[in-house]
Amino acid sequence: MTQNILLKPFETPYNSAPFSKINTADFFSAFKQTIEDSKAEIDTIVNNTEKPTFKNTIEALEFAGEQLDRISSIFFNLNSAETNDAIQKIAQEVSPLLSEFSNDITLNEALFKRIKSVYNSKYHLSLTIEQQTLLDKKYKSFSRNGANLPEDKKAKLREIDKELSKLKLKFGENILAETNKFEMLITDENELSGLPEGAMEAAKQLAESKKKEGWLFTLDYPSYIPFVTYADNRILRKKITLAAGSKGFNNDALDNQDIVLKITKLRFERANLLGYKTHAHFVLEERMAKTPEKVLGFSNELLEKAKPAAEKEFQNLQNFAKDLDGIEQLEKWDGHYYSEKLKQKLFSLDDELLKPYFKLENVIDGAFTVANKLFDLNFEEINNIDKYHEDVLTYKVTDNNGGLAAIFYADFFPRTGKRNGAWMTSYKPQSIKNGLDDRPHISIVCNFTKPTKSKPSLLTFNEVTTLFHEFGHALHGMLANTTYPSLSGTSVFWDFVELPSQVMENWCYEKDALSLFAKHYETGEVIPMDLVKKIKESSTFLQGMQTLRQISFGLLDMGWHGQDPSKISNVKAYEVEAFSNTTLYPEVAENCMSTSFSHIFQGGYSSGYYSYKWAEVLDADAFEYFKEVGIFNKEVAIKFKDHVLSQGGTEDPMVLYKRFRGKEPQPEALLRRAGLLE
Repeated sequence: MTQNILLKPFETPYNSAPFSKINTADFFSAFKQTIEDSKAEIDTIVNNTEKPTFKNTIEALEFAGEQLDRISSIFFNLNSAETNDAIQKIAQEVSPLLSEFSNDITLNEALFKRIKSVYNSKYHLSLTIEQQTLLDKKYKSFSRNGANLPEDKKAKLREIDKELSKLKLKFGENILAETNKFEMLITDENELSGLPEGAMEAAKQLAESKKKEGWLFTLDYPSYIPFVTYADNRILRKKITLAAGSKGFNNDALDNQDIVLKITKLRFERANLLGYKTHAHFVLEERMAKTPEKVLGFSNELLEKAKPAAEKEFQNLQNFAKDLDGIEQLEKWDGHYYSEKLKQKLFSLDDELLKPYFKLENVIDGAFTVANKLFDLNFEEINNIDKYHEDVLTYKVTDNNGGLAAIFYADFFPRTGKRNGAWMTSYKPQSIKNGLDDRPHISIVCNFTKPTKSKPSLLTFNEVTTLFHEFGHALHGMLANTTYPSLSGTSVFWDFVELPSQVMENWCYEKDALSLFAKHYETGEVIPMDLVKKIKESSTFLQGMQTLRQISFGLLDMGWHGQDPSKISNVKAYEVEAFSNTTLYPEVAENCMSTSFSHIFQGGYSSGYYSYKWAEVLDADAFEYFKEVGIFNKEVAIKFKDHVLSQGGTEDPMVLYKRFRGKEPQPEALLRRAGLLE
């Protein structure tokens, strides 16, 4: 019988994941075994006859279940980036087991008793700030997840958590299936009018790969976005826009309406069970914002500033479309198209003009160079570790002394088994154990335009900022310097986690940074300064509409989670009501945002979508500090590294931010950058 590779130490370079040697079928048995092993570790802590101490209880619990955590990160990352029917089946089977195991820990009375004992004596212990934070978080993770409940309510909590884990998985599987299902094959070249040559070539190549004649378009972003942005054919723009907007909303086997209602009601019920008014009250207790009232106050204050600008921008766009093409009513499938046309008119700037300067490999090198100049990191591509797909790039990251900082995986192109969007994740966290600093394995996953037969992968400017955004998250992971894995890297409050990612986007607009990597893929010519100037000038283009859109998503999230949802029976009707104060375009009956809102129904952003805007205030304020002294100023960069990037969740984020900045962030910085201040 062959031994399951997941159950023994990985004898690989840098202890990297042995992707090619893993048999998918082995995951299920590995999960079952490591859950049992982890239970035994918990039993050892509980049965320790010595008095509970920080070391034998809190620290022992922190490092329990390491192999289970490692297998989970590998498995669930594959389920997002390289899934198949077998992986999805195991995910459905194993998620309830993991949920049950998590409850076994948090509802273990004897274990909680030991934690409580240490917690109650914390003022008599000589703990570091990080140890104090860990103790507080461990205690809260029990008290906030049912440790103080009577037995009947604990049983109910287990039921709810098991059901939620299945529903979230199913939600995501349905969206992936919907994305993969839609294909728009065009056989008449006249219907491609307006499309850039690169988009047409990619569509031709996709059709050929599926043995079809013509040009094939899908809902994958590199296919979808160019089509709705450039295609002159309004009927076809409408067709693909409706398909994208109706994912999970087609009253068929892939419909998510019921799942949305069940998830929100179960989350509400769970919060009530734990003594909280709503799911949002439960979540926000452990966020910078603290309360739903604070989130709504923040959102509405921004809305008040952005809405007049957004309405004015929308009217200008409407007038422009009418003057240009006689369009009487601007619809959702017109937004990208006429925005691009107006941008070209106002700034003589369009993505097709910029793309030759943003060859993917050059942008990657640019991100690496910026990281080197700011944080003394060096990136070397390596080929001696396993990949889960041939497209994945692998790097060894070192500091200036040659010490290992991280292993970095980068996965840039769409494919059938990969969900849409872009994200950063980790295959192994950073921690310090027995005096050894165990370095992290970090990954970013994007969906950019693939190279074609005649052109390399050329990025739109939006894709450039996306790469820098995810790379900012990656830096947060790579530069982690904490003792405990649960406080390391991006393990911070969710309304703080977007600061490192969003602040990195700022370098994409700066001449000194662009000149490092924005070079024409054929001639090597550095991007002309007049184009840089136009990028800068156009950065506030339609910012009112963009801000309104982000606020609307945050308000929809708070609508689902900040009240009792049990009276909501119609997902679409409720959504229309939630959007009523932020709507610009006419309502589209066939479309529904909630049924494909993966951030809040599959990912971890429930009651937290506002955090993108919250973190924008932080990032705009932080970057103003860089701008005051120079965007590559070493002193400010080291302060950012020492007080923000390396500290993870070891202290309250506002304390860390003020240590870096010297003061609290000013919301005006964001409004200034967005051009929304008079």
